[in-house]
Amino acid sequence: MAQTDMPLAELLTHLDRLAQQSLTLWDMPANARATLINVSENATYLVEADGGYKAILRIHREQYHTRRAIECELAWIAALKDARAVVTPDSYTGKDGEVIQKGRIDPLENPRYMVLFEFVEGTQPDEAGDLQSAFEELGEIAARTHEHSKAWQRPEGFERLVWNVETVFGKRTNWGDWRDAPHVTPEVADVLERVESRVRARLEAFGAGNDRYGLIHADMRLANLLAGKTRTRLIDFDDCGFGWFLYDFATGISFMEDDPRVPALKEAWVRGYEKVHPLSDAEKDEIDTFVMLRRMALLAWIGSHIEAPEPQEMAPDFARVTARLGADWLRRTAGRDG
Repeated sequence: MAQTDMPLAELLTHLDRLAQQSLTLWDMPANARATLINVSENATYLVEADGGYKAILRIHREQYHTRRAIECELAWIAALKDARAVVTPDSYTGKDGEVIQKGRIDPLENPRYMVLFEFVEGTQPDEAGDLQSAFEELGEIAARTHEHSKAWQRPEGFERLVWNVETVFGKRTNWGDWRDAPHVTPEVADVLERVESRVRARLEAFGAGNDRYGLIHADMRLANLLAGKTRTRLIDFDDCGFGWFLYDFATGISFMEDDPRVPALKEAWVRGYEKVHPLSDAEKDEIDTFVMLRRMALLAWIGSHIEAPEPQEMAPDFARVTARLGADWLRRTAGRDG
C-alpha cells in the first residue's frame, strides 16, 4: 500500500492530513473528524461529527485502480442494491456533483482518489463462535451476486481487476510473486511449485464458461458482512472483478484455510448457495482448488504488503502452513488432474 521508498508510518501521517483536509469536499458538519480504522490496499477512515454523524472515507491506494475502475465498482454496488440482490452501502456525492473525489498533499507525488460511503450499523460474525449459519448466509449472498452478475448488462467500457491463474501466477500479477514472500524456503518452494502446476492444470480443464466465471466480489470474508437487526449488508467491493464464481468461497475463508472447521463451513456455504442456484458435482469437487489458488495469492499479498501490520503478524508461519496445506491437497487430488 505504501508509496515507493516511504515507510508506512510516514505515509499514514500524510494520508491522515489528506483525510482531514478532504472532508470539506462533501457536505458534512464543520467539526467532522476522520480516524483511521484499517489499512490494506486502501486507507479507510471512520468520519464522525457532533449529532451522531458517521460515514466511511476510503482513500485509494495509488495505481491500484483507475478512476474508471472505481466508477465500475460503484456501478455494480448500485445495481445490486437496485435489483434487491443484496443490500449494499450507499456512497455520497461531493459538493462538485461527483462521487469520486481526488486530493493531493505534499510530499506525496500523486493525487489519491477518495469515496465517502454510508456508515452501516451492524456486527461482523464472530470468527471464534459457531460460523456455520454465517457461512450458509454467505453462500446464499454469494449466489445472489453471481446470478446478478450473469444477467447484468454492464456499462460500456467496464473495467475491473481479474482474478484468474495468470493474475495470481503469471508475469503481471495483482499482488506479486508468491516466491518473494517471507520464509519461502527451498523446501516450501518445491511443494508450492507443484501446487501451482496442478492448480493451473485443473482450472484449465475446469474451464471459464459463463456459468462458472464472471463478475465476483472477490473478498467475501466474514469481515465484509455486517449483520443488522433485520438484514445483512455486504460491504467492501474494492477487489471486485472477473473470476470464477467458486473463488468467492475461497475468499470467505481467507487466512483461516487451516482451521479444522473449514470442511463444515464449506458444506454450509454450498447449502446456502444451492438455495439460489444448484452446483454440479464437478463444481463442488473443484472448490478446494480455488482454496489453494486463493491461499497462494494471499502468500504473494503478504510479501508485497509486508510493511503493513497484518502481513507482518502472519508472515512467520504463512509460507510453511501454505506448503502443508498444499501437500495435503496434492495427496487428495493425486491421479485426478483434469
